[in-house]
Amino acid sequence: MTASKELQLKEKQEVSSSAEQTHPGLVFTPAVDIFETDQQITLLADMPGVATEDISIDLREGVLTIAGQVKPWKKSDEEDVLAEFEIGKYYRQFALSEAIDQDKIDAQLNDGVLKLALPKAAKAQPRKITVTAG
Repeated sequence: MTASKELQLKEKQEVSSSAEQTHPGLVFTPAVDIFETDQQITLLADMPGVATEDISIDLREGVLTIAGQVKPWKKSDEEDVLAEFEIGKYYRQFALSEAIDQDKIDAQLNDGVLKLALPKAAKAQPRKITVTAG
């Protein structure tokens, strides 16, 4: 499997400031699958427990940021018997190249999977040239 030049993982960087998170809690990296055709790149991110209104997708200076918040679902009168699914946030970033038509990105959430359609710009799509008899 080769890495696409249009969509690349943002390298892990050490935080250079002494700033701390403004909201306490765990931060998870969602597992991601990426598929490519001549027309678009499709990104699937596993974000179980996140509601549509709790997802934030931001595109700034060629960096696509996906963030989501899992809210606790237990009621105040309930006690934990077993808790394997941890509550927290999801956060992941990707660097986009000029080959992605950034104005036409589409996002959908279905059954805990965020699907992003990243269409390629016309200049990045292959073009078939018709040959005519002269």
